[in-house]
Amino acid sequence: MTLLILGLVVVLGVHCFSMVRGSRAALITRVGEGPYKGIYSLLSMVGIVLIAVGYGQYRAGGYIPVWDPPVWTRHLALLLVWIAFVCVAAAYLPGRIKARLKHPMLAGVKIWALAHLLANGDLGSILLFGSILAWAVAARISVKRRDVAAQHGGTAAPAGWRNDILAVVVGTAIYLVFLFWLHPWLIGVPALPVRA
Repeated sequence: MTLLILGLVVVLGVHCFSMVRGSRAALITRVGEGPYKGIYSLLSMVGIVLIAVGYGQYRAGGYIPVWDPPVWTRHLALLLVWIAFVCVAAAYLPGRIKARLKHPMLAGVKIWALAHLLANGDLGSILLFGSILAWAVAARISVKRRDVAAQHGGTAAPAGWRNDILAVVVGTAIYLVFLFWLHPWLIGVPALPVRA
């Protein structure tokens, strides 16, 4: 579990640092925007690898149960993760969904983390998904305090439903790929219940 915790500290530390706008701006001024983005990306990738390896080691060493989630939470998690994928797609397809959520990427991360917290009752999962949920809530509060309207093209929704429909279609397609193929392959755990 040490590598999992270290990875979370690295990833969330880097992302939390970007919320401290004064320190972030000073560092960019000192090293330049390109090198800052490079270091930010490199540290994020190192942290993600540490999380993946650490979580894998934790799972291989045996779960530490904290609570036993009811079966219905797994069904709810499947629905919530689909919504999270649509939110993330909407972040790249400005429309009414993006205008309503204001920051759909963070909304998607929060929903995804909550879904996994509901469906997993072991210590490693609670640590992993709880930390990500806490960061996403803090990040949303930070964004709310800044003038995001100027950064994201205002709050008015564009005419038509094209991008919203595309967000649902693209989000659903990627969700289905993860559900049936990538989740079992990357995570080693089937997202859908396995019949005996």
